[in-house]
Amino acid sequence: MLAIFLAPLYILINIYIVRWMILWMGACTHLFQTPLFRVCFAGVYIFLASSLLTSFLIRKPPAFHRFLKNTANYFQGTFLYILIIIVTTDLARLILKHTLHPDWLYTRKAFVLTGAICTLLIIGISVYGILNQWNLKTKTYDVKVDKQVEGTDSLKIVLLADIHFGYSIGEKNAELLVNAINAQKPDLVCIAGDIFDNEYEGLKNPEKTASTLRSIRSRYGVYACWGNHDLNEPILAGFTFRSANKDYDDPRMTQFLKNANIRLLNDETVLIDDRFYLTGRKDPSRCRKMDDTRKSPSQLTKSLDLRRPVIFMDHQPGELDEVASSGADLDLCGHTHDGQLFPLNIITSLVWENSCGYLKKGNMHNIVTSGAGIWGPNMRTATNSEICAITVHFSSQFAS
Repeated sequence: MLAIFLAPLYILINIYIVRWMILWMGACTHLFQTPLFRVCFAGVYIFLASSLLTSFLIRKPPAFHRFLKNTANYFQGTFLYILIIIVTTDLARLILKHTLHPDWLYTRKAFVLTGAICTLLIIGISVYGILNQWNLKTKTYDVKVDKQVEGTDSLKIVLLADIHFGYSIGEKNAELLVNAINAQKPDLVCIAGDIFDNEYEGLKNPEKTASTLRSIRSRYGVYACWGNHDLNEPILAGFTFRSANKDYDDPRMTQFLKNANIRLLNDETVLIDDRFYLTGRKDPSRCRKMDDTRKSPSQLTKSLDLRRPVIFMDHQPGELDEVASSGADLDLCGHTHDGQLFPLNIITSLVWENSCGYLKKGNMHNIVTSGAGIWGPNMRTATNSEICAITVHFSSQFAS
């Protein structure tokens, strides 16, 4: 419902943007002042701006639907920076107009130069963001757990989350992930939710993607928990919609994990190698939509031998105090993307106690990854795509 009310605002914003674009291009050369050019330019812009809606409504043929989805994903990020840069420049113009009253402000040369700088900024930021989302980095952590583990003094864990396999993220991203993970020679791989991007149909080649993920090499295997996007729910510009005849739970997602040799922990705990516990929590947002419930951290650890290390996978980095008091030693999370785009990273840091990185709560270590993939706009401008290589040192073997 909110999306419907915001639609007129979106239209007005785009009219404002197109007006300034046409005025600037017309000031550059008389060739851009012709009615034919302006109609053609407006038509192309309308196609791009409406791709958010058309990709939601037009489902067939599948190839055209995928083209519209990819167009919308690229446009969303560029639109954000078009809006930010034009509004910022316009506000600066108004401030100068009503304060300093400089003569050059009203010249054609100043207008053309200002527009050129804005255009280069928009293109530069967008290209950087698109390329940067492919730049998968490995962030390393060393933590100490004051518990004895027979036969070993450390454990190498690779944490990743928020892959968002779908229209933007596919088998090539899976290859990058597998290579980066295997390079760390992990004992354990943990995927903390949002493996999918709401629509299983978004996967162009799910069989090949699952086959690629099967090549992950890990001593104790690959485990995952669900995130808030691991369900069947088409999205329009960040707003979720669902037909009454559809179920949120898509069994193909579960089967995909099985095909990829990824074990799902759904409010479940496993004792691995008789040495440490691994618990995967249900996602609270997913539970609300599916009328499901999830256990509290204390319920999940109630029957465990807390003399052994306890590792939690929890998609959203909430309930940190509760997880810490339950006896967990390590809490692995994702969800935030660390904002993904500027200035959203600033907002994210205000919303979450630990929006990305490391935080210690009592004896518990909380690590939140910025995510291995992207959601929405097909770019990263403020943060990096990453996996986390975590070395857990047990007992007194840790060197501070």
